[in-house]
Amino acid sequence: QVQLVESGGGLVQAGGSLRLSCAASGSIFSINFMGWYRQAPGKQRELVAVITSGGNTNYGDSVKGRFTISRDNAKNTVTLQMHSLKPEDTAVYYCNAETIYRSDYNNFIPFDAWGQGTLVTVSS
Repeated sequence: QVQLVESGGGLVQAGGSLRLSCAASGSIFSINFMGWYRQAPGKQRELVAVITSGGNTNYGDSVKGRFTISRDNAKNTVTLQMHSLKPEDTAVYYCNAETIYRSDYNNFIPFDAWGQGTLVTVSS
């Protein structure tokens, strides 16, 4: 299958910056969308940003102009650069990838992969 490993979360003061990274590994045939979602305590998971293999991006309204998503197709990685962080950005951030992987039987199987989550805490 496909595994996603995130890194880069932590504690930052309001107005600061953080960079999240996510690397996909496994028997990957292709990856269409890669992106980031977040879930704050007591709230539903929400879209932060997604990017296609062609570089088209889409952002959640609350992060537009502050966050930038980028991707390295050769390395199967996606990065989220976050600036001007606010306390309301505090959440667990999850990496997501819409993939197709090659099975042991040489079948091509769609697989929606999720990372384990990384905590971002923004103090006021």
